[in-house]
Amino acid sequence: MSASQRGENWFAALTDGAPRIDGLPASVLAADGRLGDAAVRFLAVIPHSGNPFPRARQGEVGLLEGWGLAKAVDQAIELDRDQAVKRALVAIIDVPSQAYGRREEALGIHQALAGAVDSYARARLAGHPVIGLLVGKAMSGAFLAHGYQANRLIALRDPGVMVHAMGKASAARVTLRSVEELETFAARIPPMAYDIDSYASLGLLWETLSVTQIDRPQAQDLAQVCQVLASAIEDVRRSGTDLRGRLGAAHRAASTRVRELLREQW
Repeated sequence: MSASQRGENWFAALTDGAPRIDGLPASVLAADGRLGDAAVRFLAVIPHSGNPFPRARQGEVGLLEGWGLAKAVDQAIELDRDQAVKRALVAIIDVPSQAYGRREEALGIHQALAGAVDSYARARLAGHPVIGLLVGKAMSGAFLAHGYQANRLIALRDPGVMVHAMGKASAARVTLRSVEELETFAARIPPMAYDIDSYASLGLLWETLSVTQIDRPQAQDLAQVCQVLASAIEDVRRSGTDLRGRLGAAHRAASTRVRELLREQW
């Protein structure tokens, strides 16, 4: 199966030829641009056949990608440290997994991905609106490292856009079910499902929208997405940097209750 090019195509469309940030791995793209009046740093992880880590050649988030994202985000934080209005960060998300491999484990992939999470979180808390745009897969630790810290998550409607802890085949093996049995089970339990509507029912998406050409965005697709991204940035600036907006959905009732109990005890 060929690697997805969605992340790179959307990055190219949204940055419109803006110079890429130097000093990053070839699999990590970053460039500064604008959405309306807002300054934005766009970030994406893409496939790179020459990656020295074979497990990270299909768009996975591995050692180089984790530290590369952290570097690009930290640079934005430092550039805007004394600015009253911080640039927004838009994470373009099409990541099939974190990179699984002995070398990755030995060299500390957990630290590399935690570094990316930490940078995104510090940027958010420093006042940078962080927006996640799901254009493809958002799987496992890769999504945690690249996108999940976003103030607002926006997903394009397409069967290829999915969020989950692992792929269907892997989940079937772990749960000792067939893929067909897993799909039947997921139809009743939204957190186990892969479709974007089930994920939206958990209250984690700010917006979903349909485009005509998700693999290669057309002018009308780009205009529509840019408008929604700009609205999300404005909404974050009005509402603040926390993530409390994720907790209102009916399927997150247990999460809300756990937080209430923790506050009572602590």
